[in-house]
Amino acid sequence: MHSFETKLPIKSSMPTKKAPLKTIAPIKAGVKVRTPVRAKTLDRPALAKNQTVKKESAGTPLSVIIRRRIEAQKARFHANDNIAAFIQPGELELLIDEVSEKMQGVLESLVIDTQSDHNTKNTSQRVAKMYIQEVFNGRYVVQPTLTKFPNISKLNELMIIGPITVRSACSHHLCPIMGRIWIGVLPSKDSALIGLSKYSRLTEWVMCRPQIQEEAVVELADMLEKKIKPIGVAIVMDADHFCMQWRGVKDRDSKMVNSVMRGAFLKDPNLRREFLSLLEKR
Repeated sequence: MHSFETKLPIKSSMPTKKAPLKTIAPIKAGVKVRTPVRAKTLDRPALAKNQTVKKESAGTPLSVIIRRRIEAQKARFHANDNIAAFIQPGELELLIDEVSEKMQGVLESLVIDTQSDHNTKNTSQRVAKMYIQEVFNGRYVVQPTLTKFPNISKLNELMIIGPITVRSACSHHLCPIMGRIWIGVLPSKDSALIGLSKYSRLTEWVMCRPQIQEEAVVELADMLEKKIKPIGVAIVMDADHFCMQWRGVKDRDSKMVNSVMRGAFLKDPNLRREFLSLLEKR
């Protein structure tokens, strides 16, 4: 039988010698060695940005943060304004979550069962995505890029684009506005020319906001004048308003037609007459 004695280490006042460094034996072929996995780190600018956003948003709804940014610049944020300059990358997804949460409260206040009713279970999320990504998208994304071409051929004849199908929403009741737009352009030799599809993209960008029809066509005319610098711009919009057809008087045949005439279209009655007469044939 062997007996084992447990001895307590005796403290010594003598300085201890450092243990010699161990040499690492060469790795044999075919032997797999596990290496420690390091966590991915963000680059310094991204890390600083994330920390800033986190600090800014701690306990504060994102909508309030965006509102504060706008107010700090003394900018306007009406229903038909674009606020893309005040929204940082990745925030629209977070804004959808916030809108969804508040929309859920609206559904509950309307006494709609969203738990056992399979049709309304995810309605709040769907509505939030619809508003931000689709029907009000023109408020939250930057203006579409335009490829402009010089007017090499010195074109100065009337051009009509349309009808362009438009979908918007009345800012009074958030009811749909569905209609068509015709755009007339009289370029000068110094005007820029843009592709036909760009007229549709610009129109959609302006219309995808809650607004009233009268202001929407004015904003579109202002934008086209600024981008193209033509001799004249004319816009006619013909639309159904569901705030009249779906509610209120519930008149299914009610429509609204309005126009904006700028430059030569305003000054030259013959040009204006030609433009309007051509619309009747379309």
